[in-house]
Amino acid sequence: MNTPDHARPLALVTGASAGIGAEFARQFAARGYDLALTARRRDRLDELAASLKTRHQIECLVIEGDLAEPETPAVILEAVESAGRRVDVLVNNAGYAVPGAFTTAEWKDHRDFIQVMITAVAELSYRCLPAMKESGRGGIINVASLAGIVAGTAGHTLYGAVKAWMIKFSESLAMEYDGTGVNIQALCPGFTYSEFHDVIGMRESVSKLPDYMWMSAGDVVAIGLDRFGQRNAPVMVVPGRWNRFLAALSRKLPYRVAFNMVRRRSRKFRHRE
Repeated sequence: MNTPDHARPLALVTGASAGIGAEFARQFAARGYDLALTARRRDRLDELAASLKTRHQIECLVIEGDLAEPETPAVILEAVESAGRRVDVLVNNAGYAVPGAFTTAEWKDHRDFIQVMITAVAELSYRCLPAMKESGRGGIINVASLAGIVAGTAGHTLYGAVKAWMIKFSESLAMEYDGTGVNIQALCPGFTYSEFHDVIGMRESVSKLPDYMWMSAGDVVAIGLDRFGQRNAPVMVVPGRWNRFLAALSRKLPYRVAFNMVRRRSRKFRHRE
């Protein structure tokens, strides 16, 4: 629980060492939040935390952890509690993709992916929501993707499926916690400038996409935070005109047409072998 010495709310950001996660940390700090940052790369977390503490005079907890390990969500929240804090806003951002066709990867890789992208998201949410409801404030931002809205692709087989789950999970939570003061958002960016595509070996292929399809992490996060907690704000937030157009098109076109469009396009930027 927050004590009188901790007047600022606390945002817990997973996958905070780079990209969208690091940008969430920067923008929450600029809005007066204390932070709990977690990821596998301790050196990057320490560097980011030191910078934000100096610039914004906030408190910042650094919690190294691998969400592929089943015990990590509990360990993270125990560290927050040990510091005398409570999570006011949870950002489930940690994520990656497993390249290639489904059976070209080892099952352990898929199992770890599911643990990070579904099980850890559900457990962190489950553990944080009761205190949020009790306080009547805060909430959860689940970083989903445009990939969870459009048709699935060949290659990166589980990625779109997991992101679709995150959207549905967010919608259900929003209905369950309606009227409690707890806000739920599924943020669905499209192609975003970050290390994501370098890590999964897609930089060369996605660099062929036109500039208008890309957004900066800063713009994505700013749009999400501006909508978060707004009266009558939608649960699913799709940043960027191009992304909103694609999302709307995928829902309005006949299923077979939308499916075939994505199938043809995905050959240019998805590893299938």
